Amino acid sequence: MAEPLKLFFDRALVGRIADSIAAAHPGFARRSFVREATDGLDELELKDRAKKISDAMASHLPEDFADAARVLTASLGAKHKSDELEGAGMEPFFYLPHTMFVAERGLDHFEESMALQHELTQRFTCEFSIRSFLDRHPEATLARLAQWTMDPSPHVRRLVSEGTRQRLPWAPRVRLLDDHPERALALIEALRDDPSTLVRRSVANHLNDLTKSRPELAYAVCERWLADATVERRKLVEHALRSAVKRADKRALALLGHGEKPKVKVEDVRFSPARVAIGESVRVALSVRSTASASQSLNLDLAVDFVKLRGVSTKVFKLRRVELGPKATLELDKSVSLAVHTTRTPNVGRHAVALLVNGTRVELGAFDVVAAKRRA
Repeated sequence: MAEPLKLFFDRALVGRIADSIAAAHPGFARRSFVREATDGLDELELKDRAKKISDAMASHLPEDFADAARVLTASLGAKHKSDELEGAGMEPFFYLPHTMFVAERGLDHFEESMALQHELTQRFTCEFSIRSFLDRHPEATLARLAQWTMDPSPHVRRLVSEGTRQRLPWAPRVRLLDDHPERALALIEALRDDPSTLVRRSVANHLNDLTKSRPELAYAVCERWLADATVERRKLVEHALRSAVKRADKRALALLGHGEKPKVKVEDVRFSPARVAIGESVRVALSVRSTASASQSLNLDLAVDFVKLRGVSTKVFKLRRVELGPKATLELDKSVSLAVHTTRTPNVGRHAVALLVNGTRVELGAFDVVAAKRRA
């Protein structure tokens, strides 16, 4: 089992942060900083550990924020090696205390804070810290983000989109973005055809958030962007509409060309095994046969009604988007895991399964989940 993420913030990491700051600021009281930052650290969770280290920074860096920002900037290591973040592991989280420092101590020092975040986000991300500035300095921050849409670094451009998401995971809400999400649309408009997949993926996530709070606004943007769309922009819109499609939203499906009522017949449904133990998986297989005399554009998803302690919770799994020819047959299968996760614990009971064809639910049957097998 993997170690808890909080253990990344340990005494060794505090020592590394101390060394980086001391190299940039010879007067830094390294031993005192380490002592304060690690006192009681083991009892804290991840964010609280980072906060404790950040507070220790505040006690030991120069009192003037501009001087402290210069020290931190000089202490920074190498920037991200590529446009992507995959494969970096936890290492970029080294700078989480730094971003907390600027979010809490830099609010009255706008220019110095923007310059520091511009550097930090090329090593970690400032999508969380920038939201404090959107709250305190909304107009100035939006103006700076508009400038950053043209920044040479894809990580800075990603910050523009990611930092202004309405529902950024694990981040506080920003009233400006909740009340006036259209204020951020001009920013992502400038990024919709960005050359970096990192940035375009963030723009898609930004729009995906908007489909949940202001769907008509999001759909209007998607419709406009789909007009004469490049292949990459269409992929962006498809990703942006993924949650709405899983909800079988008719407008989202129609935008992607799946608005017609399907003419199909589902046959030969198989659950292997029909009784599956918690911790294992079940394979769902079926055939979809067209009953139409013309080709059909179909969006096919699998909906599983997971049994909860009270009621059920439906999870939708993406299957295929296909152009099914007249009278043609398509074979589909999907493995559904009943493993125990931190976000989902399977329960014993009968789990109904359905195929969603252009949003229309076709019942497939059910499989039974039984107690986990005892180990010998």
